[in-house]
Amino acid sequence: MSSNLKLIVGLGNPGEQYARTRHNAGVWFVSRFANQQGATFKEEKKFFGRTATTLFESQEMRLLLPTTYMNESGKSVRALAHFFKIPPEQILIVHDELDLPTGVIRFKQGGGLAGHNGLRDITQRLGGNQDFNRLRIGVGHPGQKSDVTGHVLGTVSKKDESTIYQCIDEALRLMPLVVNGEWQKAMNELNGFKVEVS
Repeated sequence: MSSNLKLIVGLGNPGEQYARTRHNAGVWFVSRFANQQGATFKEEKKFFGRTATTLFESQEMRLLLPTTYMNESGKSVRALAHFFKIPPEQILIVHDELDLPTGVIRFKQGGGLAGHNGLRDITQRLGGNQDFNRLRIGVGHPGQKSDVTGHVLGTVSKKDESTIYQCIDEALRLMPLVVNGEWQKAMNELNGFKVEVS
């Protein structure tokens, strides 16, 4: 798969109380990208989210922040992708990743869902298709399964937030490769990247 990118989706939960939680790392990324591009989001009820459009690398890019809760993200992704006829392989889903430590960020093409509720719902609503691309932002695992909800929905420390933003900035640096479909190159670049957390 080496399709050019047409849509970037930042997963998270709506509302001020979730703004600084690990589960909203995808929203942080897409908001940062929009900010760099001078793109402004507007509420679009038919897409169950906030959308923006920008010209990047001479290509029109759509940005989407679902305003559904995380476990219903697919409702928003499907509505927009269906309307603009964007196939899964031209979509990048940006999300928090428990299986990666804080300070690590990785691109991935297709594959399993690692128990992520947002990815699961997107797959289901895209008819079982898992060919969408992902940007996995490491938020670390609390150790116990029973602690996961509190971990991803808890307010992130200033130190961890800063570390996650360093990861986001590194991935943003590689966006020209991604948008032009040079996935292997982008994945290789990020593979060795890690922010040392003291």
